[in-house]
Amino acid sequence: MRNVQMIRTESGLVSIPVEKAVYCENCETVSTSAGRRCGLCGSEKIVRLARFIPEPWNPGPAPAAMLAA
Repeated sequence: MRNVQMIRTESGLVSIPVEKAVYCENCETVSTSAGRRCGLCGSEKIVRLARFIPEPWNPGPAPAAMLAA
């Protein structure tokens, strides 16, 4: 598994850089699987998520509640 950065205290919530994220249509998992197969189930039905976000991607400023933490 790649480096996982915990950004919140909720269990099971992780951060994956969008430029590395892939979605597997077979096991319905988002991961950072490299290559042409899902690292979890081995399916070739993966889709790179970055292609669905228009370039340049700019999330804008962080909400004030996040800056105060």
